[in-house]
Order: sequence, then structure tokens, then C-alpha cells
Amino acid sequence: MFERFTKDARTVVVGAQHQARELGHQTIGTEHTLLALLASENGSTRDALRDAGIDETYVRDAIIRHVGDRSEAAAIADRDAEDAAALKAIGIDLDAVRAAIEENFGAGALHLPRPAPKKKGIFGRFYAGTSHIPFSPRNKKVLELSLREAIRLKHNFIAPEHIMLGILREGRGLAALILAEREVDFDAVRDQLTRSLSSHAA
Repeated sequence: MFERFTKDARTVVVGAQHQARELGHQTIGTEHTLLALLASENGSTRDALRDAGIDETYVRDAIIRHVGDRSEAAAIADRDAEDAAALKAIGIDLDAVRAAIEENFGAGALHLPRPAPKKKGIFGRFYAGTSHIPFSPRNKKVLELSLREAIRLKHNFIAPEHIMLGILREGRGLAALILAEREVDFDAVRDQLTRSLSSHAA
């Protein structure tokens, strides 16, 4: 099936993995695919979603609201807030301490270098830092439905528009919920994407 994916569609699939990793999530869900579609260079999918009132910021915020932000940056921010509260309870202002340290030792003096990831096994050096994140069963279904949408439209390729049509057709994942919460007209988006695909295929 993946041999039918256009370069843009492959970029969306890779982008979904990047979005999941950036948010610290353990699986690549339909929501990450939706976010990758909005971040992609493919104008017609992004335009159809924006016309419906959906943009990257809204989707990212909705994902965090529903699933949470488990990224390293969010974890550090949470720990910093806890540390600041604990120190404040004993009369120490963490921001004042940081400012004093940076004044004496330079900006970024408190940022420790990240340790190198441990290599696992003989091939560890080839995969260091790139852990595989699996697709959720529902997202696999979306990709399967993107193929069905291409077949329905008599296309021998799968473009980002087909992936979005797969999300709309699946209709029950977090991506569909996020769209429904914004009261997106699925039929209108479907029609706009189908027209766009028809003009490209002609």
C-alpha cells in the first residue's frame, strides 16, 4: 500500500510520528496525523481545514487537552513549578536565585548537557535516540481507508487529501472528535477535498 503514497503523503506519515514524539505520546494516533496534515506543505488539505476553522495551534491545544503533553519540556516545566513552590514555602525565590547565578556565570549556566543515549546491542549506535512509535489501530484504519478513498475516486496514488478523507470516513478517532468539537461540516470538507483531487487528477 505504501508504494502508492505520494511524496507529500509520506511526509504526512513521517510528520505524524514526529508530532507524537514531540508530545511524548506512546502511539501515533489519528490526532497526530491531523496535526501533520496541517503542518504539511500540501496546500489543499491545509486550506480545506483552515476554511473549516481548524489550524495547527487549535489541534495541538485540543490534543493536549484530551491526552496531555508528555514531552520532556512539559515534564521539566512541571518539575520547575514544583521546585519553585517548595522553595517559596521556605522563603527562597527560585527566579531570583536563577537570575543571580546567570548574572555571575552567564546565561544558560544552569542548563546541563544532555547525556548521550545508551546504545543497546551491537546495532544500538544506528538507532540511538530514534525509538519506534507504533501507529494506533484506529490510525492504521485511517491509512487503510485512505487507500479505499483513492480506489473510490479511481486514483492510482494516495495523497494527503486521501488521508484526510480517511480520517473523515473513519469518524471516531480523536482527530474526528477534535473536528466535531469545532463543529466542522465533514461533508463540506469532504467535497472540497474531492474537488481538489479531481482537479489534480485531470
